[in-house]
Amino acid sequence: MNICIVGLGLLGGSTALGLKAKDSSYRIIGVDNDREHAAQALVGEIADKIMSLEEAVQHADVVILATPVNVIIKQLPEVLDMVGRNVVVTDLGSTKEQICATVRDHPKRGQYVAAHPIAGTERSGPGAAFPELLLGKQMILCERDRSDIEALEIVENLFKLKLNMRVSYMEAAAHDRHIAYVSHLSHISSFALSTTVLDKEKDELSIFEMAGSGFSSTVRLAKSSAQMWVPIFSQNTKNISSALGSYIKNLQRFKDIIDAQDEEGASAEITRANDIIRVLSGIEK
Repeated sequence: MNICIVGLGLLGGSTALGLKAKDSSYRIIGVDNDREHAAQALVGEIADKIMSLEEAVQHADVVILATPVNVIIKQLPEVLDMVGRNVVVTDLGSTKEQICATVRDHPKRGQYVAAHPIAGTERSGPGAAFPELLLGKQMILCERDRSDIEALEIVENLFKLKLNMRVSYMEAAAHDRHIAYVSHLSHISSFALSTTVLDKEKDELSIFEMAGSGFSSTVRLAKSSAQMWVPIFSQNTKNISSALGSYIKNLQRFKDIIDAQDEEGASAEITRANDIIRVLSGIEK
């Protein structure tokens, strides 16, 4: 099978390496406008060949768009225009509603499967890619009723059977609403904490001498690429704003409790927050 991966960074590169590790018969055709990234992908054996988008899709059985979401929204209809009737197209974008809406009435809509792998690190580029990134992780497929059964099966087999991912299904609007809380908000929190500390650091250089593992793990996501995240904020503005509103209210409640030296209230808030362990473990009340 020839798989065209457009965008050879962390997600695209890791997908290629993971698939090749599981099945040596897969041939990866890479597409990347960054010549340095394309060269790195060849050296790192992420891609077997590098081609232009127009040429690559003509040789592909499956096309995977792993570019930033603002690029995907432009590329997707163009790629569907170019591919043959038996070619399957999917994407790895962190937003889904606007991307799906872009091709809702496209005559080849059935050949497209909207996907979002819940996986990643704060690093970017081909050098950040590694074959285990997607193994065992969650893959959300959206609007499956709009995809052809054959296209859906091919994408499910790639991610479920080859990469051992846990596949679930969701409507695009629900996906964007939920992901705003469990992914997008955590990145904004990390960005905001980092800038808060950096502002303070101008006056107190010693603050970083006191930073421990808790701070490092909390701000890890602040190392993420603006090129990737700014378009996500633009495409999911309403849901992210709602999530931020709820988060700010909780921050204000903590501030009020601390200002009042309300130890009982602080204990209640922390105990309530501890329940996230149960939620993440999938344990029902």
